[in-house]
Amino acid sequence: MIINVALGNRSYPVIIQGGLLSQVAAPLGPLARGRPFVIVTDAHLGHHLATMQQALSQAGIQSTPIVLPAGESSKSWATLEQLCDRLIELGVERGDFVIALGGGVIGDLVGFACSILKRGCGFVQVPTTLLAQVDSSVGGKTAINARAGKNLIGAFYQPTMVLIDPTTLDTLPLRELRAGYAEVVKYGLIDDPDFFAWCEAHGAALLSGNGDARAKAISHSVAAKARIVAEDERETTGRRALLNLGHTFGHALEAETGFSDRLLHGEAVAAGMALAFGYSADRGLCSPADASRIVAHFDAMGLPSGLQAARITASGARLVDHMRHDKKMDAGTLPFLLARGIGQTFLDTSVDLADVARFLDVQPR
Repeated sequence: MIINVALGNRSYPVIIQGGLLSQVAAPLGPLARGRPFVIVTDAHLGHHLATMQQALSQAGIQSTPIVLPAGESSKSWATLEQLCDRLIELGVERGDFVIALGGGVIGDLVGFACSILKRGCGFVQVPTTLLAQVDSSVGGKTAINARAGKNLIGAFYQPTMVLIDPTTLDTLPLRELRAGYAEVVKYGLIDDPDFFAWCEAHGAALLSGNGDARAKAISHSVAAKARIVAEDERETTGRRALLNLGHTFGHALEAETGFSDRLLHGEAVAAGMALAFGYSADRGLCSPADASRIVAHFDAMGLPSGLQAARITASGARLVDHMRHDKKMDAGTLPFLLARGIGQTFLDTSVDLADVARFLDVQPR
């Protein structure tokens, strides 16, 4: 399947195909220009790196790897500097294309590096995690973290193409699959209640390895995100902001855990979405039954559905302090994604952070 992200002269294809990693020379060949590709990956992905390099080599295309430490800690100034220095040492030109092979950390970091290297060079996303395949590899958001919060230093910078091989998920640990699945569910909660019902019926099969369920989840999620990004690339109209459902709460939870493996990004987003619907119910915007339905689904899928499940004991005031560093803060006001029901998410710019702290304080710990 090929899904187009329609952005005028910066449009690009998202190609979804089982076994694509071993056939990657076909889509990448026209970008080579007789020069070697630089493949940036992390230390956990040696097998996928070898598959890609072999496929390129068989087509007469050279490649050089850069292997970075795995984990959220690599989204840092220090790693960005090291990566840019290494790309310069390898002679990467503005007309070259750097390949980001990995999950959301690699994609975010490489995309940002390419946005600033020599004022911009090309890059290709080859996401290997479910979270990256259904969300972070599409749409051009690139960033690193700062001490104060997640993704505070970055740029909108679109890839040249996205190559998705669902079979890379076969080697993904269950915890990583679950974390990525949270972003799949998000598309149903935003504006597609029928897809949320599909998730309730097929989520377990997806996690257990059902290829049809995975293909459906990936293609549906990518198409949904491509449509939203085409409508509002830089979050200027509010439409793309809907993709942040659960992230304001979730980023605060990640900050509280030091952006560590204590709480993966997708786990934080799951808890954040449950909290967003819980807060919406608390304010009388949506029914408690809808909020409970989301909690029940995340519980069934083994994802955290609140502060207790995420092992967060911090006070509401402390979590709200983390939120004050959110990059979406505008004139002292933090927009929140709330809901009138499943599939009825909306942007609310009138939320009182003191009220959010009150709500968080009464949540089970």
